[in-house]
Amino acid sequence: MIKVKQPDQYIDIKIGLTDSEVKHQNDQGLTNVQIKKLSRSIPQILADNILTLFNFLNLVIAILIIWTGSYRNLFFLGPVLANIIIGSFQQIRAKLTVDKINLVNEENFAVIRDGETQQVPIEDLVEDDIVILKRGNTIPADGIVRSSNGLQTNESSITGESDTIAKGENDSVYSGSFAIAGQAKVQLTQVGMNSFVSKLSNAVSREKGSESILMKIINNIIKILTYTIVPIGLLLFFRSFLKNGNVAQSILGTSASVIGMIPEGLVLLTAVALATGAYNLSKKKILVRSLNAIETLARVDTLCLDKTGTITTGKLTVKKILPESSTSEDLIKKVAATIVKVTEETNATALAIDHLNSQTVEDKVHEIIPFSSETKFSGFISESGTKYIMGAPEFIIDKPSIDTKETVQKAAEKGFRVLAVVQESDHKQQLLGLILIADEVRENAPSTFDYLKNQGIDLKIISGDNPVTVANVAAQAGIDKTDNYIDMSSVDPEADYHKLVQDYSVFGRVKPNEKSDLIKAMQDNGLTVGMTGDGVNDVLAMRQSNCSVAIAGESDAAEASADFVLLNRNFDSMIFMLNEGRRVINNVERVASLYLIKTIYSVVLSIVYIFLGTGYPFQPSQLTPVNALTVGIPTFILALEPNYRPPAGRFMRNVMEIALPAAICNIILILTIHGVGGWVNLSFKSTSTMSVFGIGIIGYCALISISNPLIIRKKLMIAASIALFVIAFTYSDKLFGLQSIFDLRFTFIYISIALIAWPLFMFMREMLGRRVFSKINWK
Repeated sequence: MIKVKQPDQYIDIKIGLTDSEVKHQNDQGLTNVQIKKLSRSIPQILADNILTLFNFLNLVIAILIIWTGSYRNLFFLGPVLANIIIGSFQQIRAKLTVDKINLVNEENFAVIRDGETQQVPIEDLVEDDIVILKRGNTIPADGIVRSSNGLQTNESSITGESDTIAKGENDSVYSGSFAIAGQAKVQLTQVGMNSFVSKLSNAVSREKGSESILMKIINNIIKILTYTIVPIGLLLFFRSFLKNGNVAQSILGTSASVIGMIPEGLVLLTAVALATGAYNLSKKKILVRSLNAIETLARVDTLCLDKTGTITTGKLTVKKILPESSTSEDLIKKVAATIVKVTEETNATALAIDHLNSQTVEDKVHEIIPFSSETKFSGFISESGTKYIMGAPEFIIDKPSIDTKETVQKAAEKGFRVLAVVQESDHKQQLLGLILIADEVRENAPSTFDYLKNQGIDLKIISGDNPVTVANVAAQAGIDKTDNYIDMSSVDPEADYHKLVQDYSVFGRVKPNEKSDLIKAMQDNGLTVGMTGDGVNDVLAMRQSNCSVAIAGESDAAEASADFVLLNRNFDSMIFMLNEGRRVINNVERVASLYLIKTIYSVVLSIVYIFLGTGYPFQPSQLTPVNALTVGIPTFILALEPNYRPPAGRFMRNVMEIALPAAICNIILILTIHGVGGWVNLSFKSTSTMSVFGIGIIGYCALISISNPLIIRKKLMIAASIALFVIAFTYSDKLFGLQSIFDLRFTFIYISIALIAWPLFMFMREMLGRRVFSKINWK
């Protein structure tokens, strides 16, 4: 491991830096300012919405259209600008809200300055600050340990190894790692972007690397179109120009083709849907650290739960103390109180013992044994050489009697957390007694878990507590299969975890690295795994999971590792989170087909007309009202609809079941109209209006199909859209270049198109469904 820089001077750890020294470090730029932000900046959002390949193509097309002088064909820029404005507004609004709630949750550190302990935000730390670290803290910058009270760290974010590393005086600590036991005073030596881990990228607060499945599919579609649009467009232009010799007409036809191939609204809609999801969650006091995680959470089929803080409230109380015959209850209280005092633990168990208000033992402390999730105990060694430890009975009692085993078992069956207090001297161990601690199940836990079960989510409990205790508490919370438990301390290290996670639902006495291994085994079995937790012992599992949720207030490291942080500490928020993610996915999947209809028929028609050489059948301006009324406006409305069913996991099939039949119907109608129109010598304006009208009617067929069930507000939306559609095809001759559908010479043709559209669309859906979609493996 690379050593961090040694301090230029050793600061007095009792006094720390003075105010003037802090100011000097700030003036020198030696601050812990973190460049990486959890959300994109406003300029980044604007750039992402404006500087795209498709917007560049739109700009080129607009310049060419301006050159032709046909300014009404610039209407296609209206939806493009609207997309940029709406998308930027929604994402900036979400960013500001998430940043505001993140500010409330900003991580502070205890720092010694001018001889006093102060709470300082992470970015206000400076080089040479003396920071007090305790179990559960992330390490904010590189430094040197100046004094240690049993500090142990986990550096898996740097080394990839999850082993516990003990840190003594003058040892190095690294930002990005976290304290899992003990406490220490650390002098910071490399802060901000100079820290070791910042040069590699901060691994604790990173967003999960997995790309949104939706965005991955959409980006693949765009990648294919990127290699398709330009060559097809150029071929269509030159073929048309060579045929008619009219540059302006060839430009306008090619522009209509290229504009039709671009599904820019689909990318925007997905980004806006995810940003809106983050905004809605933030209003419920849920901090979203990764937009992609909103989608991932909705796809979770297995949710792993830690017991304390998720199933239970985490408010522990000592219910009973059971001394052995040779000891007293008072001695047990004193030993327990001393252990809590010297280890300076502030977790729920320590607070429960503090509430006993007991005195401490008279024997002075010589050595402290900090609590660790690996060992499951903490304690101290007195100056007389006597060792006192407190922890899980299975881990610290060498040879428990039958009575002790039965007492522990019965207490666990009643849902108590059992702590043993043990004294060791002259290599002899004596059990002083047992402490029974109770935790209360969250009031709404049964209804929450019942809802998750009904949604098809398998629940697994992974806890460091006794498996019998965990199973009992889980049963009280209404979780199924709680009698199917296993004690991981009795499992062979070489055991097949893949089989274990299939056979058991409750895992007790699980070490932190075992939690991670169990989740990895579930993922290997093809499951999408979510993990909830609140402690430092959950961090490795949270990182391993596909999606992680932290309960705020217990561990900085857990919160920094999580995709979501429940700032309200209310686990019932899981229902809202799950539903919000499903709403985003289902609605984007549902409306995506409308965007791809025009992409499919535009590509096919372009290739057809390259061979025909007769020029594209309509111009960009004529498509403007159709695109706006059958795709643009309805999709943004439908994207906000409640839709909480589990994702089907077949995006392309769902999309193509609507998009492909509709696109084929459009191709058939347009080629028929074009062929008949040429045969009877209809004008370009007449055939192009009929073609665009047919596209619009087929668009409504697709819109009605994806809008099911047709509740009142959807019917009103579609009715209003159709009314505007009729108006556009009546009074927009000069505006969009559309012939009136009430021209009596052609009215019967428009009526015929309207009447044949729905049967044709349904026939194509049925034929493709039977002959094509049912035979394709869409995975």
